[in-house]
Amino acid sequence: MQNSQNYQIILDNILNRLTEEKVVPRLLLHSCCAPCSSYVLEYLSQYFKITILYYNPNIGPETEYMRRKEEQMDFITRFPASNPIDFLDCDYEPMEFFEKIKGKEHLGEKSERCYACYELRLEETARAAKKLGFDYFTTTLSISPHKNALWLNEIGESLSREYNVKYLFSDFKKKGGYYRSTELAKEYGLYRQDYCGCVFSKQEREQFQDLKLAEKSGKGSTSH
Repeated sequence: MQNSQNYQIILDNILNRLTEEKVVPRLLLHSCCAPCSSYVLEYLSQYFKITILYYNPNIGPETEYMRRKEEQMDFITRFPASNPIDFLDCDYEPMEFFEKIKGKEHLGEKSERCYACYELRLEETARAAKKLGFDYFTTTLSISPHKNALWLNEIGESLSREYNVKYLFSDFKKKGGYYRSTELAKEYGLYRQDYCGCVFSKQEREQFQDLKLAEKSGKGSTSH
């Protein structure tokens, strides 16, 4: 396992080597949504021929899933990447997510439930990368301040050994990555959701909003 502080250094070293060797490998990039992919594509498309894999059975309801997918597809047609970006779609199979996190439904955000979800999506990416002959695979998920980069890279490293495909270590929130993604989202008018994706994160977000509203109402009331 690599130290979480070193992921950006590891990535920098890989990118420097690719530049020196004058090669442009193929990267299969798992993406959860267009805003999270924006900075990652801007950053990596100068070094890789990227194909986005849209595998997110955790997202619900289906209307939300379709909205995010269509936004992702539209974004890559408008974004002037250094190298062409392709899109690889997957079927919407929410039961795969529910099977994977069975017994962990009651756990909150940033728990083992999230770890299992990372594992599910990264394994599908590794499997597809191996089958389709990609040189590297990785995910946009580490762009989010709410996602655990240590877990993501730990899982990626393990799958890299299992499937014999190189994993691109990363922590895309570094070097102002998350802030840049918010700038690009505004520039391109991208839909930014207010919850991670799964029904549990949606419920937790709604509960938080209700709590804040109740607190605001309480502060606004006056006793006589």
